[in-house]
Amino acid sequence: MNAHRLRPAAIALAAAALAAVLTGCQGDDSAAGADGSPSAVATTASKAPGTDGGKGGDTGSTGGTGGTGGSGATAPASPGAAGGAGTPAAKPASKPAGSAKTTAPATGCATKAPDPDHVDPDEIAVYRVEELPASTGKVNLVIQHGAWGCPGKDTDGKPFVVTGEDARWALDQAAYVTATNPVVASSKNQRIGVQELIDWIKAHPDSGLVFKYGTGDDGAIHSLEQVYTP
Repeated sequence: MNAHRLRPAAIALAAAALAAVLTGCQGDDSAAGADGSPSAVATTASKAPGTDGGKGGDTGSTGGTGGTGGSGATAPASPGAAGGAGTPAAKPASKPAGSAKTTAPATGCATKAPDPDHVDPDEIAVYRVEELPASTGKVNLVIQHGAWGCPGKDTDGKPFVVTGEDARWALDQAAYVTATNPVVASSKNQRIGVQELIDWIKAHPDSGLVFKYGTGDDGAIHSLEQVYTP
């Protein structure tokens, strides 16, 4: 009967001893977790997110650790980085290459008889006069087109280089005409009559005096202004 009374006491003592053993084991496991596992409350991941192919940091031994790693600080992506995070900066457009063709500097004066595309458009050399019927009110001037040449060593001015081909242009009898040396005794243009000019040209054929001209609505020359050449 004493044995039956002692059994409950022995069972209670055994249960207390077993609880003490279990409590010690749990304390050891908790200490081991604190020393060997990543902390679940870390605010900064050990690796920057995205460096392992898009995974969010190290994965801990528990299910919540990986989510904590993904909430760490993220470094901004640089332009042109791999994986399409940024867009490469545009390359500045190159300047267009200059033309390969070069143009020789113009001499500014004719060195030979000019072709029709390179004659002076406003000036002519007058050589002779041809009479027309009085009813026309005009005379024909025998002229040559040309361009100003390069000055020679023994001359003070530029020569008027002509094409060498005669042409005829009607001069209106009422045209405005000015002249200088040698038509008149002056180095400045003086107004003269058309007949005075005709008389001088007839007295000095083939002189080749240079005139700046203008035409009227009828196509005839209506103004002649001699160009002074020293």
